[in-house]
Amino acid sequence: MKNLTSLLFIAFLNQIGNGQTVQHFPHMETKKLDEQTVILPEHTKGKYTLLGLAFSKEAETDLTTWYQPVYETFIFKDKGGAFEVENYDVHLYFIPMFTGINQTAHGKAVKEMKQTVDKTLWPYIALFKGDLKIYKDQLGLDKKELPYFFVLDKKGDVVYKTTGKYSDKKMEEIEKVIGNN
Repeated sequence: MKNLTSLLFIAFLNQIGNGQTVQHFPHMETKKLDEQTVILPEHTKGKYTLLGLAFSKEAETDLTTWYQPVYETFIFKDKGGAFEVENYDVHLYFIPMFTGINQTAHGKAVKEMKQTVDKTLWPYIALFKGDLKIYKDQLGLDKKELPYFFVLDKKGDVVYKTTGKYSDKKMEEIEKVIGNN
């Protein structure tokens, strides 16, 4: 019994050493295209949340590859299809981040998005304008050319992270995390 307890303790320490510690998503105030303010993670507590963040034009282009498949998977409810579809109860936000010198482009970008983005997606696009440092430091946003995706649990803790363009494999991993809870 003593050996079993020792092995479990060592396994626990290894998990902590492998970076699997719980990380709380830092405070972020955003404004959706439909003009509503969303404060993360406060406004998402109680539900799992999928966040997509991009802080460069290149990353924002890759972020848009996620719009349709994520919307169809987590938001759109098929009413009448022949196949049973998983219904998720999640918050979802795509967050273009305007930081540093790019903050001056915020107003023009919002106007352009309102002209080009389908209105059904407006409630899921939240824009951030401010300092990037806390997010880079706490979330490991180290490559500005990539979008970052985070799954937050019901308490606002990061339980999964991935980066880059959309892929079926990445979506399957996200669905596993959200679907198992």
